[in-house]
Amino acid sequence: QVQPVESGGGLVQAGGSLRLSCAVSGRTFSSYVINWFRQAPGKQRELVAAITNDGSTNYADSVKGRFTISRDNAKNTVYLQMNSLKPEDTGVYYCKAVAGRGAGYDYWGQGTQVTVSS
Repeated sequence: QVQPVESGGGLVQAGGSLRLSCAVSGRTFSSYVINWFRQAPGKQRELVAAITNDGSTNYADSVKGRFTISRDNAKNTVYLQMNSLKPEDTGVYYCKAVAGRGAGYDYWGQGTQVTVSS
């Protein structure tokens, strides 16, 4: 049983910051790959950032230099620090835990809304 729960979203002005959290109730959290996705209204869901079990990270070009993904295995939590936010960062942010190979091992949270005003 793997269940991600996102928190930390809200309303912020352009140039501001937010930190999202993804708490994952799993037996072997330290082995999971964690992805952050986002989806704006009427647009395709996109991968924002990812972190592997060994701490390697990857970012979408649109957020490089502004967002930082990290994990605290002792707390079973992954964070997405978002700085210098832009209106185009607005959307629902979803955390996905990957507990193994194949889609059957993907576990999605319910999402948290991020709104960046101009």
